[in-house]
Amino acid sequence: MAQNEKTAGLFDIRNVIGGLMAVYGVVLTLMGAFGDEEGDKTGDVNANLWAGLVLLVVGIVFLAWARMRPVVVDEEAVAEVRREDEHNL
Repeated sequence: MAQNEKTAGLFDIRNVIGGLMAVYGVVLTLMGAFGDEEGDKTGDVNANLWAGLVLLVVGIVFLAWARMRPVVVDEEAVAEVRREDEHNL
């Protein structure tokens, strides 16, 4: 990627999804680690802890994916769409 290319940045949906999954993962992990034990409902498996860890990992993967392969905005296409919009007004 060249230095002058613009990326979607925070508007990349992978950042939003990854951030939300990571936040929910942290909450569930903390609830699983420090919350009330209700093993009789889940067959003695700490479902909150495991679901939280999985969400945390998936969220981190999404954030890493967005960081490693950013969406590059095609400036020429954006300019063309703007010209078409101005022409149609």
